[in-house]
Amino acid sequence: MPKNFFLINKKEGETPLEALEVFRNKNKISKNIPMTYAGRLDPMASGVLILLVGEECKNKDKYLNLDKEYEFQVLFGFATDTYDILGKVISTKGNPSEINDLDKLIKKNIKNFKGKRIQKYPIYSSKTVEGKPLFSYAREGKEIEIPEREVYIKSLNYLGLKKISAKSLLNKINTRVGKVKGDFRQKEILKLWDKNLNLNNSFYIADFKVKCTSGTYVRTIANDLGENIGIPALAYSINRIKVGRYAKI
Repeated sequence: MPKNFFLINKKEGETPLEALEVFRNKNKISKNIPMTYAGRLDPMASGVLILLVGEECKNKDKYLNLDKEYEFQVLFGFATDTYDILGKVISTKGNPSEINDLDKLIKKNIKNFKGKRIQKYPIYSSKTVEGKPLFSYAREGKEIEIPEREVYIKSLNYLGLKKISAKSLLNKINTRVGKVKGDFRQKEILKLWDKNLNLNNSFYIADFKVKCTSGTYVRTIANDLGENIGIPALAYSINRIKVGRYAKI
């Protein structure tokens, strides 16, 4: 392992830059020494983040292209404009009346995700178009053609389904979104969650594990799965457990 290469576990709620600065301060690395991270993680995602220091920053591209492995959860019944819980609820729909019905739908549809796949970038992402990240266009309300890229999903394993009460779900969303600092529309987002969650209902969360090529958006997998099944869905949690041969610490 290179001398100026470090693996850290980015916490949920942090941006990669915040995680980098925590590491820099804890290890007393001078501000004059360049540092970067290889492979972005969204604020609501946690897990393996590669940090490069000094001369190793020049080798960033070789780390960016490494395959990734994630454990993630999909919440059914809601879609947001970010494809995760840190977004405005834009669609709601009840779950199937029986857990077995949803279980069958998931098993039937996940096989369609394996192999080569064209994925659109989420509009709330840092992908740059004409010098601006996509999320800037989204915040400004400007329509733009969303770029696509080919990704390869090596495996997508469905691990099971569980039920969560609306009250518990709302409490967890409030707590988790509350960890995020900076302007991510948190107040507006939490108001919409409060408005759209009927506390007399319960909802389903499915667990998955995916191995994929660099650039694959797990949030998009969750959203697309919901569209295929006919029930709005989003990434409830994302945990990156491996980057190339570098595993979670």
